[in-house]
Amino acid sequence: MKNIFLCSILIMTSTYAFGQKSLDYPFKVEKSGAGNQSILLIPGFASSGEVWDATVKTYKENYTCYTLTMAGFAGVEPSENKTFDNWKNRIVDFIKEKNIENPIIIGHSMGGGLAMAIAADYPKLLKKIVIVDALPCLAALSNPSFEHQENVDCSASIEQITAMSEDQFYQMQKNTIPQLTTNQEMVKTIVEWSVKSDRKTFAEMYCYFSNTDLREKIENIQCPTLILLESYFKNFKPAIEKQYKHLKTANLEYANKGLHFIMYDDKEWYFEQLSNFIENN
Repeated sequence: MKNIFLCSILIMTSTYAFGQKSLDYPFKVEKSGAGNQSILLIPGFASSGEVWDATVKTYKENYTCYTLTMAGFAGVEPSENKTFDNWKNRIVDFIKEKNIENPIIIGHSMGGGLAMAIAADYPKLLKKIVIVDALPCLAALSNPSFEHQENVDCSASIEQITAMSEDQFYQMQKNTIPQLTTNQEMVKTIVEWSVKSDRKTFAEMYCYFSNTDLREKIENIQCPTLILLESYFKNFKPAIEKQYKHLKTANLEYANKGLHFIMYDDKEWYFEQLSNFIENN
């Protein structure tokens, strides 16, 4: 994570396209399966919900899966009020309005941050959460003195990203993504998700997420929490475990190999950890 950048056979598949003109939710949702227990899957920064395809395929026979792609990412129409807190609150609204009872949330990267924020602010809402390669405060890993800014100014980030030509932006992503996954077959796909993302959303959400600090807030999380971290993070165990010290329900596990996209890079280990956790009542 060196850069931020997510019932028997298929009984039911439906797609909700929310956001923009409908003014409902700032994300697209795909619903698969019809199990009694629901799983909500949130992808990471600039990623499509397709990042969870293998996860949904594995669990849709016994669970109902709601797979999100956030507005402005991976070709989904952008929405207004693009902030980390607004996305968090609208996901909560979706859970409540659709009467999804005690879902399990699985979140990757920024999606993991959203999962932590939801579980902290609404401690009775969720059954469990799974955090895939995310930290309560990513910025503090490289800057231990980092402090959250109350009214962060994202204008410079927006100007820099939106001023890039299509080729410049593509080259930036082409150079960045190989640092996030060892699965060469998926590099092109992940780059395409980024290139299809709305530039302003890309810049704003990178800025907002970089300013996010959940280190104190996660003390409020009450549900069981599985944290799956990339193998590279073994080099920073003291700093990472210090970030999670207030999360009393945390179970931290480090992958055996690979980088940020653990679901691609250490697939067998990922599913072993995930199944042990979500299938254990």
